[in-house]
Amino acid sequence: MNRNGAKRRGSARTLRGGWRSGLLALSAACALTAGAAVLPLPAGKDAGADTVAASGGGVTAARAAKADDCKDPEASLRPGLPDGAAIQKIKARGKLIAGVDQNSYRWGYRNPASGNLEGFDIDIVKAIAQEILGSPDDVIYQAIPTSQRIPLLQANKIDIVVRTMTVNCKRIKDVAFSHAYFQAGQQVLAPKGSDITGYDDTLKGKRVCTAKGSTAYDAMKKDAHGALFDTGEFIVPNQLDCLVRLQLGQVDAIVTDNALAASQAAQDPAIELKGDAFTTEFYGVATNKNDSDLVSRINKVLNTYSTAKAPNSNKTAWQISYGRWLEADLPDLTGPPPPKFRN
Repeated sequence: MNRNGAKRRGSARTLRGGWRSGLLALSAACALTAGAAVLPLPAGKDAGADTVAASGGGVTAARAAKADDCKDPEASLRPGLPDGAAIQKIKARGKLIAGVDQNSYRWGYRNPASGNLEGFDIDIVKAIAQEILGSPDDVIYQAIPTSQRIPLLQANKIDIVVRTMTVNCKRIKDVAFSHAYFQAGQQVLAPKGSDITGYDDTLKGKRVCTAKGSTAYDAMKKDAHGALFDTGEFIVPNQLDCLVRLQLGQVDAIVTDNALAASQAAQDPAIELKGDAFTTEFYGVATNKNDSDLVSRINKVLNTYSTAKAPNSNKTAWQISYGRWLEADLPDLTGPPPPKFRN
């Protein structure tokens, strides 16, 4: 894949390790405690007071594209809209309520040493809070499962979701998205000694795990290559649950975004990505469908985040965060995909 001319050389197959001992135990513990309900995170440096339910609408968003004429679902609203109800609500509360993951190593996970949430997605949440409220710490984090990202936004229980969430034609009918801040693709993850070679007929008869509500599950529904996947025991609330099941021998493979798969492989040297990515997907920040002013402001943040040099650095904030969290396992990227905007 190319990202502003940058190529993932060997990122599909060559993974560099890091922090493997101890993270396996953490992954198992997190997977066992992550349920289908919203999990308010403990207060501390990375959390505020008790969760405040958001209410009210925002500036009415432009009509979502119909499935049959949806060509660029990642095209978003341009920066520059005036503050509306969504921004005013956040400012009045004094906190941004962000739906995140606490189980995805290097994206959104709880550091076992500090107890704080960290990762590439968490850095983006902090940048949004800084822009709207003047402090990166004015955030109430809620750990949410994959399947609850859209329902919680629709119910106005959270302001944003920053959780490796793929933008697609189906989802833009239900929620609004920023422009893309990362490009990924679906890929197969399996033990190194497995005879599975990728998203192909070597999956026939194999037990494959996916997360409920994920694009991986949608891809398997279209063509599973004979794999066993569409039963309750192989469909889990969170992707990390799949890793635990793979480690316990309860499944033979995982299908997930290769960006997430790379972080899982970094936790366990016995597994690896198989074959090539078979889709192209874009991660965006999700909001309630009516919060156009918030989407516009987030796009302003992402533009600065990926193009302006950070203070006392020759790199952008995006590049600094990428270098800290992702470069070891997803090398050779220089920035996010070019933003697309609706006319």
